[in-house]
Amino acid sequence: MSRLGSWRPTTTEERLDRLESLAEIQQLPVRYALALDSRDMDALVGLFLPDVQVGRDERGRDALKVWFTRTMREMRTSVHLVANHVIELDDADHAHGIVYCHDELEWPDRGEWENGKLQYWDTYERVDGEWCFARRRFHRWYMVDALTRPSVGVGIGDGADALTTGRLPEAFPTWAAFWDTAADA
Repeated sequence: MSRLGSWRPTTTEERLDRLESLAEIQQLPVRYALALDSRDMDALVGLFLPDVQVGRDERGRDALKVWFTRTMREMRTSVHLVANHVIELDDADHAHGIVYCHDELEWPDRGEWENGKLQYWDTYERVDGEWCFARRRFHRWYMVDALTRPSVGVGIGDGADALTTGRLPEAFPTWAAFWDTAADA
């Protein structure tokens, strides 16, 4: 398997398509961050599949817009800085990847600015020639008040936030196996 995923283009056109696809997919998280931080909900939901799954029981961009609007009204300001985007192309129209993110959230009612680190574990799909998010899974390293020193897992999992997160580094499938293996292996 290639470092770019399991899809192995064979023609020049397929190789060019792979390069264009990588460039388009790389724009998704950056545009997501900008739309989220500027509260441009139409631009935000336009990055997702038209029939995106929202929670367990709803589908579509309209339902996603309602969810994001409600969630983003819980805080005032957000700043998302994305980096370290790894993309693996599964075939010409499907891919998956991981995106690192530093986020800062303002909570005026608590008088706090929180800083955190997270990852998005993404699934991408091309529909009608456009790459979209099919799914974003959210995993967090930590979230703390800007005046607090972070430690692994702090500030997550208490049920107070609207987002359900996987806890990093434990969410990595390789994490437990690494620590379960003898140190001299």
